Amino acid sequence: MKHGGNIYRFAQSLGCLPEQVLDFSANINPQQAVTPDCLQQVQLGPYADPHYSELKQALKKRYPCPSGTDIEVFNGASTAIFALLRFLNPDDLVQYAPLYGEYAHIAGELGCRLHSVDRLANPNAEIPRGSTIIFVNPSTPDGRLYDLKDWLAKWQAADCTVIIDESFLDFCEVESVANHIEHYNKLYLIKSLSKFYGCAGIRIGFVMAACPAIKELQRLEPAWKLSSLDMAYMQQALANTDFIEQTRRRTRQLREQLHQILSDCGLFQQIYEGQANFLLAELADMDGYQLQEKLAPSRILIRVCDNFAGLTSRHVRFAVKDERAIAELARCLNTITSEL
Repeated sequence: MKHGGNIYRFAQSLGCLPEQVLDFSANINPQQAVTPDCLQQVQLGPYADPHYSELKQALKKRYPCPSGTDIEVFNGASTAIFALLRFLNPDDLVQYAPLYGEYAHIAGELGCRLHSVDRLANPNAEIPRGSTIIFVNPSTPDGRLYDLKDWLAKWQAADCTVIIDESFLDFCEVESVANHIEHYNKLYLIKSLSKFYGCAGIRIGFVMAACPAIKELQRLEPAWKLSSLDMAYMQQALANTDFIEQTRRRTRQLREQLHQILSDCGLFQQIYEGQANFLLAELADMDGYQLQEKLAPSRILIRVCDNFAGLTSRHVRFAVKDERAIAELARCLNTITSEL
């Protein structure tokens, strides 16, 4: 289950501290909506509210629930994925690949029949009737944003259970598929909050679905899944509504800068037009591990994508970082080009 490179092992191999690494491998917003100072007044003595009432209220204000829908919170989106698939326990699981490995991993644990549809080469492939669909939008690692209206109609006609993972959708100025839930009670939405809000250490994600499904899902969940610190931080972050547009604008500008330096260095034969906070690129004359090795002396870590179905070790992903980090990456890539 890799969301990026192992920054701790990478730093140890270089003899530096993890915070000295320019980590382009993990697609986390480099900005935060609030600072940890907001946690100083959190009371650690009493048990937290086991119903997460204030957090859910903040989430529903940020992500409105359509009529007949509700949410359940989890200790991160990965936990939400596992809990939801255990709850659904599908016979046939269809993943639209490439995508990250949690879904295939839990499918193996549950004994599901796993089917992969290559959404880049053959998106209209036939799927088993009554299967459970996994679709990440915007996709990873390429960042493509899909209009899912026709896809949802196709899946509904095939009586499929549909899971849409919108962990990166906050970076885009488009609507969620949430409004479709009230018209199709087999539709589930997964959200991660750590990517957009730049707080991978704060483990909160949620599932949105029809009220009866959420009630059944909650019945299987333990009390006090989230800490008081996690909840307090996220409630403060969600309240900073100015952060939403600021992040989208800044990400768009920095993504354009990143795209330009990848294009200019001449090392890549293809750069995918992503709409999230990362870019996928395919190298021309070396593989990702060779590039990783060349960047290591500059303490730059990138993600090699050969463990994504349908991609090879020539595919590498770069997270959108700040101007200083992008400038340093440009310098290093241009140095590598001049040495070839």
